[in-house]
Amino acid sequence: MNLFEITDKTGRNIHLSSERWKHIRRDHPDVREEEINLTLQKPIKIVDKGNNKHFYYQYFKYKKISSRFLKVIVNYLNRRGFVITAYFVKSIS
Repeated sequence: MNLFEITDKTGRNIHLSSERWKHIRRDHPDVREEEINLTLQKPIKIVDKGNNKHFYYQYFKYKKISSRFLKVIVNYLNRRGFVITAYFVKSIS
């Protein structure tokens, strides 16, 4: 079951499954669903890592942690994307 499905900045469809959301909430409890959604729709940078994997980044200045860039990892299969994980990092890599 999908928690949400959106169209990203490049026009591709991406979904976040309930299973992946449980993983994110368990391992990265500071990440919010709406932050993932915003990062996918309006990223400040998208990095193509090859093998159909892309890193989406967004900056959140209101976070009270040193890591303020949300990194959302998306994998593509048959032109459809799905979120693997999301977590905060200190910089864009």
